[in-house]
Formats: sequence, C-alpha cells, structure tokens
Amino acid sequence: MDKLIIEGGVPLTGQVRISGSKNAALPILFASILLSESVTFTNVPTLRDIHTTLKLLNLLGCPAEFNNGTVTITPCSLSPEAPYELVKTMRASVLCLGPLLARLGEARVAMPGGCAIGARPVNLHLSGLEKMGARFELEEGYIIGRCRKLKGAHVIFDFPTVGGTENLLMAACLAEGESILENAAKEPEVVDLANFLIRCGAKISGHGTSILQISGMPSLGGCSYPIMPDRIEAGTFIVAAGITGGELVLQNCPAEELDALLVKLTAMGMYFEQTEDGLLARRRNSSLHGVDIRTQPYPGFPTDMQAQVMALMCLADGPSLVEESIFENRFMHVQELVRMGADIRLSGRSAMVRGVRQFTGAPVMASDLRASASLVLAGLAAKGATQVQRIYHLDRGYEKIETKLVAVGARIRREKE
Repeated sequence: MDKLIIEGGVPLTGQVRISGSKNAALPILFASILLSESVTFTNVPTLRDIHTTLKLLNLLGCPAEFNNGTVTITPCSLSPEAPYELVKTMRASVLCLGPLLARLGEARVAMPGGCAIGARPVNLHLSGLEKMGARFELEEGYIIGRCRKLKGAHVIFDFPTVGGTENLLMAACLAEGESILENAAKEPEVVDLANFLIRCGAKISGHGTSILQISGMPSLGGCSYPIMPDRIEAGTFIVAAGITGGELVLQNCPAEELDALLVKLTAMGMYFEQTEDGLLARRRNSSLHGVDIRTQPYPGFPTDMQAQVMALMCLADGPSLVEESIFENRFMHVQELVRMGADIRLSGRSAMVRGVRQFTGAPVMASDLRASASLVLAGLAAKGATQVQRIYHLDRGYEKIETKLVAVGARIRREKE
C-alpha cells in the first residue's frame, strides 16, 4: 500500500484544474447499459472507482475503452451478473441494478461495499423498483432481481436518496408508461445524469427539483457527452488555499454549485473572486473565524465537504459546531485530527471544534475517502512531517492529487509502506 509524506507549512499558490466529477461519472457510465448504440464520454477522471466501473461494464457486456480522459462504450450482448470481486470495493456498483432490469428483465448484483461511513441501505432502491414491477431475493450476498417488463410508477422516497433517485431514473427511461419520483435528490450529479439521458433520447422533466417526471421510451441511442467538473474536488482545493494561507485559482470550477460551501467559508474569513482564469480563493486576512454547519441534502451544506472544512475549523479563532445529519458514522477523521493537535469533542452526530494555533505533523490513518482528504489538508498546514496511510481511499476520489498539490508548491510525495 502507498502512503503520502507531507512537509507542511507552505502557502499554496498557483492554478489548479478541476477534474471531471467521480460522483457524476459513475452513474452516467452505468447508464450506458440502457443504450442501443455506442457512446463517448469526455472529462472522465482517472480514478480507481472509474476503472473498477469500466471493468464491471466489460463483464456486463458493455465493452469500454479508456484513453486520456475519454471513454467509449459499445453495449453488446448483456450479462445480468455483477460479481462480488468488483462490487465489494465500490458502493456505486449497485447503480447497475436498475439499468439491467430495464434492459434484460433480470439482474444479479452483489451487495455493495465502499467507504465505512454509514449503513446507506439499498432498500429505497429496491422498494422503488418493486413498485415498477421487479421482484427481489437475497441469496448468498447477492441481490437477485427479476421482472417481465418494468412499468412506470409513482414513487415517493422516504428521504432524498441520491443513489436511489439515480437508479430509478435510469430504470424509468425504458419502463412502459409514465413515472413520477417525488422527494427526489436534487444534487448536480443527478441533474448531469438526467441531461445525459435526455441527450440519448430520454423524456425527463423536473431534474434539479424534488419531483422528476419520466416518460418511458422503447430504446435510447448514443451520443458524445462531457462529464461535469467535480464540485467536491473543487471544494477541497478551496480549503487547501485557506488552510495554508495561500492563493489558488481553480480552473473548470463549478462555483455555482458550491454556494452553501462558499457562504460558510466566506463567513470564516475567505475571499472569492471569479476571474478570467477561474475562481480565485484566498483568506481575506491572516485569521479565520469559527462557524457552525449542518450537513444537508443539496442545496444544503454537502456531507462530502464536512471533514475538509472541519480541518479548517481546527485552525480558526473561536468555536465551531458541526452537525452531521446524512451519515451516522462520518466522524472517523476526528481522532486522527486530534493526534495532530486538534481540539474536538464528539457528542453523537455533533462535533464541537475549538481552534488551536497549529497542527503538528504525525502518522495518521485514513478511514474513508473524505476523511483522507481532511488529513492531507491538515498535513499541508502542519508543523513538521505528516504520514497519511491507507491512501487507497484517497485514490478513489481524487485524480493525481499529489501531482496537483506539488504544482502549487506543496511538499508532498507518495511512498510505499
């Protein structure tokens, strides 16, 4: 396994180009199962989860070729089985369930794995697909689904699940009749999926709102489609500018989709300006101020930025309160930040952060994707050397992060453990 060695204390300055969004690319890649023609995607990030998805698509009968950010997929003779060997590393693999049922009338998908940040059950996916006519059994760790033909349905989600919305949206595109999804997720990645499906001939309205309406089509064609930029990577580099006291210009930055984050960071003392080259991010002055945040579904404060912003709070003047309302186990980075000198107290789903003067470098261990990003950020600001272990989590969601950081002045390198 690899680890990152970081010598902190260097203000980051320069330009960073934001990669394509992993969370948008994964469902869009799985949506290619629905198509009867080949499709080409651009701005696809080079990430571990992307390559796992492409391997899975190849096994499912959708030969995929990756070349420098461009993916070409040609659906052929489909297979219904997504094996455990691939699915175990990536929770998003359950997104092949709806498309397989829509195309084949059957699916055999291993229960998914991924980051250990919460239960994230797939019951909302299954109950919605059952309303569309599917039947499910659980056998030896596999979800086995069958149907004669999916039918349009009216589904009201218990809460706005991103994955559930994406799975049912894809399935509904080939179902017979009309489907309505209420209390649907409004995340930009869901909108990007809908826009891609529309480009392929789907009839969808309401994307970006809590009510989606889909008219099923007999088939969908191919197209060429660019993946949206990654708002979480952008947010992470924004925090990197703030935590090191540097100044970064983010190219290809989806600033309009970061409103909730930018409002809180502005309140902490950061400054933002849209320039010809991209979004400029820096501190307004030398000090930062504590704020309170509560994670919420989009357009609220993103849970995927909670750990990174907590690292920034650790160096702010005054207290900050973090409430995690999305995942029940997303504070695993706290004890590692404490090892670096942070003052954080946990109480259930809340964390009270009291600012300290500085972080001190230490060996730390990443527990999940965004936790690993928070530890890298803390290491960039720390006095001395920080070793971040288990960075395979980081490689699931950040494209060449140490290369990008070195380009803006960071002293960071990758080594074998």
